[in-house]
Amino acid sequence: MDSTSLMSRARPRALAAGVDLGGTWIRVVVLQDGRASRRARRVSRLRDFPKFLRTVLGARRRAGSLVVAARGVWTATERAALRRRLRPLADRVAVISDAEAALLGALAGGPGVLVLAGTGSIVLGRDRRGRLARAGGLGPLLGDEGSGFWLGREWLRRQPDAAAAARALARRPDAVARIAAGAPAVLRRARRGDRRARAIVRAGQAHLAEQAASVIRRLGLDPPVSVSWSGTVLADAWYRAGVRRALARRVRCRWCPPHADPALAAAQLAAARLPS
Repeated sequence: MDSTSLMSRARPRALAAGVDLGGTWIRVVVLQDGRASRRARRVSRLRDFPKFLRTVLGARRRAGSLVVAARGVWTATERAALRRRLRPLADRVAVISDAEAALLGALAGGPGVLVLAGTGSIVLGRDRRGRLARAGGLGPLLGDEGSGFWLGREWLRRQPDAAAAARALARRPDAVARIAAGAPAVLRRARRGDRRARAIVRAGQAHLAEQAASVIRRLGLDPPVSVSWSGTVLADAWYRAGVRRALARRVRCRWCPPHADPALAAAQLAAARLPS
């Protein structure tokens, strides 16, 4: 049997899949034979996520390795529960927080701080020994300062019909995502000079800067500290520049564009877990 026949019979390398399971979007990256494919959809119900992932995996219906970076999943109990639900989808399953995947991808595993602001917000840092520290990330009820939800909520609460809007939103299962969807309009108003919007935006930027400074102090990171960003709100360069100025008043930093997004970072971690 010649080498061509042997190659034709060789089994294709197993799929490695990474998932960024956020508050508004599910993003999936699948890696195979050095090629990456991407899919995304808006979050409807998280229990529908396994069905969506089966669709992404296609006819094979199963990955060799799967890493899911999930919003708000920090404890071992939470991770184990989600891992059990996902076992039918892959030979190897790991669950980490979306912030950890974002930090890993943004700074390519190096020391520094990630400021994440999308639907929610959190600041996560890592030192050279791999120690982690975080600030924020307490969710819409207790935190998420500077996030899309926070900006949208602060704008709504200052409107004359705030009570009526609150009652209408309280009955919706997607209330957090709908409020966060108002953040781009708040940013546009602030850029045009609306005083109420500017006050909200500056407060959000100051919250994120203070959280970043807190993480830097706790980890004892030496300046200039590498800082990167993630999330749809901090993708806005104007908003991000305000966070950068606010943090510069507290500590000297070097801002670095993210090397990889959370879904790709999760997929790369999944690929590293495949058997050789």
